[in-house]
Formats: sequence, structure tokens, C-alpha cells
Amino acid sequence: MKKIIAALDGLKYSTSTVDYAVDISRQTQVQLIGVFLDDPTYSSYKIYDLVTDKGVSEAKLRKLSEKDMETRQESAERFEKSCKEAKLNFNLHHDQKVAIQELKHESIYADLLIIDSSETLTHYEEKLPTRFIRDLLGDAQCPVMLVPKKFRPIKKLILLYDGEPSSVHAIKMFSYLLPQLKALDTEIIFVNPANSLLHLPDKKLMQEFMRSHFPGAKYTLMKGKAETEIIKYLKPVSKDTLVVLGAYRRGAVSRWFRESMADILMRELKVPLFIAHNK
Repeated sequence: MKKIIAALDGLKYSTSTVDYAVDISRQTQVQLIGVFLDDPTYSSYKIYDLVTDKGVSEAKLRKLSEKDMETRQESAERFEKSCKEAKLNFNLHHDQKVAIQELKHESIYADLLIIDSSETLTHYEEKLPTRFIRDLLGDAQCPVMLVPKKFRPIKKLILLYDGEPSSVHAIKMFSYLLPQLKALDTEIIFVNPANSLLHLPDKKLMQEFMRSHFPGAKYTLMKGKAETEIIKYLKPVSKDTLVVLGAYRRGAVSRWFRESMADILMRELKVPLFIAHNK
């Protein structure tokens, strides 16, 4: 049995996160954990919502805090209802410390973490990738599945290969964790530099590995800049496609100055991404 986390903001319930988590969980034997990030430093209201002509209103603070508690409870009940309807083995965690630290800690004891790609754990919307997601991906101790706002059952797999161990590791982890999806139409993509011959790095070893895990996979080789060619190729694909890639092997400082392929895919596409990195 595997353990899957659905990470949720109880104040902004992500229906798609739960739908993807439930859909994946009912296809295999897993324990699904709804992790509600009830960070006490985060609320639905802003400080100026509390201000009156007499200063900060304790009555307003109490009323808005109670409303947030009710909203979080309703979110937990929605998750529980979805799991019961799907007849899943599930549990709930209410993490009441700093959200990003709590979620990173939870990831140590999970096989897979599913979260909305636009999650911020703030009042504000942010451009993708959000600061919260970038921080999470840099230090998560298990593979992460980022999901779009709208749920669609997964019907196709695209595996990104760049000749590096991290991309092979991501494919391995996907194969081990979600074997029920390996029967889907699968395509592996590699981009050669513009000035090189069209070839697949470690062709014999890679094809041998793929025959063991995805025997029906087809190969697509391209030339050019990977960030450009992959986006150009993937933009027309159906939104029921899941993309698998390795990412975020660099240090924290370099991540802020150089984008990962995952950053670009989050911004340009509206499909689920399965991301795993080996340190």
C-alpha cells in the first residue's frame, strides 16, 4: 500500500486536487491523506478589514476568525465526503504551524504529494510558478504531482528525457508509484541541440529500460532549444495528458536565477505534471 498526500488550503479548497487524488487512489491500493495547511499566520482577511475609526476591532477579529474556522471545517468535510463516496482508505491531518515547513515535513513520510500548481497559501494570486510551489519543489522529499484548476481523467503520458539521471529517476518513480497508468498511450521526448546530430543519449540502455517499464512507448526526437521546442510541441496536446519530468536539482540560490523546465511548463501548459528529483 502506498501513501498519497493531497495538500489543501482549507480557506481556498482545491476541488481539482481532491478529484485527481481520489481518481488516482481508487485505481490502486493506497492510503490517501488530506493534509489541511491551517497555518495560524494565514487568514482569509487582511488587517485593514479589522480597522474601524476606533482602531482594530476585537469584535471583527473574533467574527472573521470564527468564519475562517467554519470554512476550514467545511473543506475538511468536503474532502471526507469525496473519500467516503469513492470508498477509499483515508485520513485527515490538520497542520497548524508554518505551512511550507509542515508540508515539507509531511513529504518525508509520503510516496506522492498532490497539490494545485497555483497554490500560494496567501490572500493573493501569483503568477506561476508561485513562491510556495517553487519552495516546495526545491525541498520536497517525495515526488510531487502538480495539477491544474480543472480535473480531467488522465489518458496519455509524456515522459521528458534529457539524458541526465534526474529524468530517468523521475520515470522510474512514476513507474513504481502509479503502475496503473502505464497502460496508457506513452511518448518519450528528447531534444537535441540545434547543431548536433539527431540521436538518443544512451540509446541502447534507455530503450532497454523503457521496454521493461513502458514497452509500448514511442519516441519523438527534436532539435533546437529544449525549453522552446518542448513547449511548442506540447501546447497542442490534449489537456488529459500527464507530463513526467525531473527537476529542481540545483541549489536554492540558483533556482531563483535560472528557471527549471518545470517552471516553464507550469506557466505555459494546463496539464498535470509529475515531478521527481534525486539529490
